[in-house]
Amino acid sequence: MSFDVHEYFSKLNGGDVMVAYKGSITTDLINNVLEEIEEKMDGADEQAKIKKKVYNVLVESLQNLYHHIEELPDQLKSDFESKFGILVVSRKKDTYRISTGNFISSGKIKFLKDKIDKINSLSGDELKDMYKFILNHQKLSAKGGGGLGLVDIARKTGNKLEYTFQHYQDDYYFFNLDVYINDEN
Repeated sequence: MSFDVHEYFSKLNGGDVMVAYKGSITTDLINNVLEEIEEKMDGADEQAKIKKKVYNVLVESLQNLYHHIEELPDQLKSDFESKFGILVVSRKKDTYRISTGNFISSGKIKFLKDKIDKINSLSGDELKDMYKFILNHQKLSAKGGGGLGLVDIARKTGNKLEYTFQHYQDDYYFFNLDVYINDEN
């Protein structure tokens, strides 16, 4: 049986959900989500340090989603909007979770898996060095910062990036990235 995106989205909606969205990822959506999260965190009297960290990681996560989302093939366009993605921001005790998801072609899985595994294998100092190296030596791509986003997220959270690739149909998979932000990091 193939992966069910709607069932997956429902599972993410457990706990204290601050924002849950599935549909086209647009600049207007990004701006609205950032405003909504800022308002909710202000209303919850969250510490300034954690608010800043959640906001910054959310910006990076949304930019990654926006810039790297693939145009869906015709056979998926009947089921999903163009530039389809999922975003869920939730909180459980002292931990925030930012979950993003989008379809990718199978040809991109190895590159993305290798990149995330490399980032997850590095210490805080090694991540800092990698970030500086990319900043100083990589050319910016048409999609953004030359690969800084995931490195920056790992640096800011101090946590490993959790991910899955679920086979959907034919040559397409659903990529999910979960980022955790703790008060104590």
